[in-house]
Amino acid sequence: MLTEERQNSILAIVEKKGSATVQELMQILDASESTIRRDLNAMDAKGLLVKVFGGAIAKNSFVSTTDEEFVQRKLLHQDKKDAIAQYAASLIEDHDFIYLDAGTTTEVMIDYLKAKEAVFVTNAVGHAKKLSEKGYDVYILGGQFKSTTEAIVGEEAVLSLDKYQFTKGFFGTNGIDSKKGYTTPEVKEAMVKKKAMENCQKSYVLADESKFSVLSSVKFGEFDQATIITNQFENQWLKEEYRKYGNIKEADL
Repeated sequence: MLTEERQNSILAIVEKKGSATVQELMQILDASESTIRRDLNAMDAKGLLVKVFGGAIAKNSFVSTTDEEFVQRKLLHQDKKDAIAQYAASLIEDHDFIYLDAGTTTEVMIDYLKAKEAVFVTNAVGHAKKLSEKGYDVYILGGQFKSTTEAIVGEEAVLSLDKYQFTKGFFGTNGIDSKKGYTTPEVKEAMVKKKAMENCQKSYVLADESKFSVLSSVKFGEFDQATIITNQFENQWLKEEYRKYGNIKEADL
């Protein structure tokens, strides 16, 4: 494939999806990693797209490309997170085998757990400690520790998920878009979320309304791949835009 033809294909893919990872582009275009990275550098220099760590995003997307520190995020939207977490915790039943993603709202869930016989797998060190202290059997993924989200991420964590099949999974997200799905700023964390979600019989995304119609750098799931647990919409535009979808549950405050 000629360079111009390949770059036109890359641009079409990125603009259609909003973002694409190097690995995705390698597979779709049957090209080497060095070739794709060289193309992305050239296209970024021309202003055709925005190169980010591990891939690229569409030029005109409203995108968050960084994670706030875990401690800072815990202070945001606390009442809404509490309502969302309480409802999410009520969905866990005895004998469920649960994947609990790293995140501030998923952490609050632990305070409201009622099921005694559930077993948990998590990529969050703090979650694992908190669950263990409450008497639950809990397994933690191996891999690279990411301090900003206090999560275990990367290829080793993805590989360790291969042996698990979960009844339910509860996930955090940085962005939700009805067309572009669930996104997060960093490739290694997205890889873990994507694999875990694929291994869940039922997936739930926990997010207050500030995450809606926000796009982050890397996609990890399709919009209809999970039920979204959120607060009761206060923003009128978001209410009109998203209440029409059947996979959204508004938790009472």
